[in-house]
Amino acid sequence: MTPTPRLTLALTTATLLLTTNLYAAATAHAADDDPNDPPGTDPSAAAPVKVDPADPDLKLPDGATLAQAKVLDIKSVVEDQSGDERREDTNTSVTFALQAEVLFGKDSAKLGAEAKSRITGIAEEIKTQNATRIRVFGFTDNLGSSAHGDVLSKKRANAVHDILTETLNDAGITYEVRGYGEQYPIADNSTEAGRKKNRRVEVSFPRTED
Repeated sequence: MTPTPRLTLALTTATLLLTTNLYAAATAHAADDDPNDPPGTDPSAAAPVKVDPADPDLKLPDGATLAQAKVLDIKSVVEDQSGDERREDTNTSVTFALQAEVLFGKDSAKLGAEAKSRITGIAEEIKTQNATRIRVFGFTDNLGSSAHGDVLSKKRANAVHDILTETLNDAGITYEVRGYGEQYPIADNSTEAGRKKNRRVEVSFPRTED
């Protein structure tokens, strides 16, 4: 059966309208799908939440004051490739940590051949910072008795202190020398790599204010 001209015209019009609507929807979707926008950032039609400035929960209680602004300490840590020496810089101080194997023989407080050059390098930084208060702290791992570690770490700290005083030769510098033994580990004592890091002498001093 041949359709009448009026029916043919109606079908053609409906087809054009449907095609136009589908194309418009696809175009609108493509425009909204900006590849520069991260997912989950589609615009929302919801109005922003209104904040009541008179809300009592937003006010400090009577008599309360805000704490003074505080600058957080920023720490920079640099360790040489071998791990034998580590330097920590903060806003207020400089700390050098030398592994015991670099300075001493096993279970000994006698300085080795390389020790003096390492300690002299730290002394040069102390001069650069014009530091007059120096801390020299010794530490061990947790092997052996705690008492033995306390004694050994103090002897090692004293040995480093002696080289610093000889090198700096400054009566205006004060020293604090202590042996902490196995206290304050910086690594896991359950592994030899960790125990090696814990066997150390630290030299710290204030840094020059910029």
